[in-house]
Amino acid sequence: MTLEKVKVVVTDYIETDLKWEEEELAKYDNVFFEHYQLKFAEKDELISKIKDADVIVVNMAPMTADVIDSLEKCKLIIRHGIGYDNVDLASAIRKGIRVANIPDYCAEEVAEQAIMLIMATWRQAFRGRKILEESSANGYWNFSTLPPIYRLSGKTLGIIGCGRIGSWVYKKMKGFNMNCLINDPYMSDTRREKLGIPELVSIEKVLKESDIVTIHTPLSAETRHLISDAQFDMMKETAIFVNTARAGLVDTEALIRALKENKIAGAGIDVYEKEPPLPDCELFKLENATLSPHLGWCSVEAGWDIREKILGDILRHLDGKPPRFTVNPDVEKVINEMEV
Repeated sequence: MTLEKVKVVVTDYIETDLKWEEEELAKYDNVFFEHYQLKFAEKDELISKIKDADVIVVNMAPMTADVIDSLEKCKLIIRHGIGYDNVDLASAIRKGIRVANIPDYCAEEVAEQAIMLIMATWRQAFRGRKILEESSANGYWNFSTLPPIYRLSGKTLGIIGCGRIGSWVYKKMKGFNMNCLINDPYMSDTRREKLGIPELVSIEKVLKESDIVTIHTPLSAETRHLISDAQFDMMKETAIFVNTARAGLVDTEALIRALKENKIAGAGIDVYEKEPPLPDCELFKLENATLSPHLGWCSVEAGWDIREKILGDILRHLDGKPPRFTVNPDVEKVINEMEV
């Protein structure tokens, strides 16, 4: 393990505290550990705290091109989570900085959140609560405002993106005796067969034929606003749409229009383009929008899982090894050229 002094800085975090990390890294005399809450800090403040770091752990602080260009000796940025759209990968490659994520944590939790939103939206859980309160106040049941509710058995579930999370949704939902349509242009035949998926279909087929559509793709330039007006126009008027992945996958204004104009029956949403959403967010006003506060990641088990895996990547770096998952593999060529 390297004896060179290594500075590890956490830009922002969601844990109550980082005492465990402090205790674990204190076992290594050559490690300096600092942590901050810089999620909403001005760029200059963020830069001042991390510019001399060797390893940076970031949750939601924006690692823009300007921020990355300011780094003096950083070799590794670890994104606390699965997505990494707040990190400018091109700049990291140019600087010879590996960017790692933790794609193998909270997959079951996000899948369960998606299923929760599917069930709550499909079964009209929140409208049901309103009917309950109104009927309680009036002293008699009144279901006249309840939209039609259909059984799940025999309906079609469409999954856009069937990686770690999407495949958990698929496996868990099969017990509802639903037809399943899967769209994933990157899934191999070997994995498809292992999951027991008969065939992969186009995204158009998923949208047109599904009663429930849930999306589980990464956010990239290719997938930004993958779902917009044209895609909602393809869906059944009785269908619902669920997003627990990234808000940027969906054109929010198009989603609002689809809900207002009853192009679709409802939506279950856990992610927002601005988080938390502003008080005047239009989605708050829509009865056919079932909303949760970006909780897909949340469980006690997942919370410890990611902490242990991030520590593991830090220790791998101290030992001269790359992280378990590098999201910008092209950086290796730059690193090799720097070492020549």
